Amino acid sequence: MTEHSKITPDRRSLIERAEDAFGLGDSFAPAPVPGELAKPVNRRVVRRRRKVETSADNAPAIVETPAAEPVYEDVHFSKDVHEIDRDALARHGLIQPDGAVTTLLEEFRIVKRQVLQSVRKAREAGSGKLAQRVLVCSPLPAEGKSFTAANLALAMAAEKDSEVLLVDADFAKPSILSMLGLPRGPGFMDVLARDDIRVEDCVLATDIAGLHVLPAGNHTTSDSEFLASTRTAEVLDRLTRAAPNRIIIFDSAPALAASPAAELANHVGQAIVVARADRTGQSALEDALTLLSSCPDLKLMLNAAHFSPSGRRFGAYYGQES
Repeated sequence: MTEHSKITPDRRSLIERAEDAFGLGDSFAPAPVPGELAKPVNRRVVRRRRKVETSADNAPAIVETPAAEPVYEDVHFSKDVHEIDRDALARHGLIQPDGAVTTLLEEFRIVKRQVLQSVRKAREAGSGKLAQRVLVCSPLPAEGKSFTAANLALAMAAEKDSEVLLVDADFAKPSILSMLGLPRGPGFMDVLARDDIRVEDCVLATDIAGLHVLPAGNHTTSDSEFLASTRTAEVLDRLTRAAPNRIIIFDSAPALAASPAAELANHVGQAIVVARADRTGQSALEDALTLLSSCPDLKLMLNAAHFSPSGRRFGAYYGQES
């Protein structure tokens, strides 16, 4: 009689059955796990200082404390003072620092207040050194960007708790030195092109308190390439990282006429795009704003506007007798 017994199913996995069938033993045992993994490479290591403290039983206890941030020293500009030509200021329609309060001065006082307010907001938001840098440009030539940059610098130099560095960054057609009546010399592009030239040695101190000027320097055929290099960030950091009250104003080339404006937009916290009321077209303005879109704060300034809906006329109020 056939024996009918209950077959006990083999609940082992196929791998476990294969081990028994082929005598593999423990060949499929898991690989040993090391007690300490290798340290990762190419990762920034934050070095910490070790501070020794004593516990209750006078046994030394090591407490890790973060390393202190490096302390930077501000650069020192030349003590040689260059006199600003007041007649040149008048010929170019610029603000007279020692003159009477005019409509032009009052209008640029309003402009600088908005710029300084944006600087404070950007600094509070954590933008740091970029907040202190302002780019002034226009879509096309002859729209008033150099006129705006120079007047903004002259107005801002009158601030009691800040100073301004006006940088001529229109390398192909620089005009700041002639507008202010200053001598030519090495400047911004020379510093970017040569490692042996320090930027502070090229800055011109003026007889207007709080105003310094950095010339454009010698023009090259690789202006955009020099601006796109890491040298630009290093030079600008040297000017701003230890001087929180220093505002840098760049008079750049027109955005649609040359490429340096788009490169400088990567290094500034705000940009003022000057549009001339009787000349700048909408399409040109839109294209310029697109090229400058890497700047986090774009402002528009309408130049040569002769109509005011409110009928305001600044400057005359100060001329009235009491």
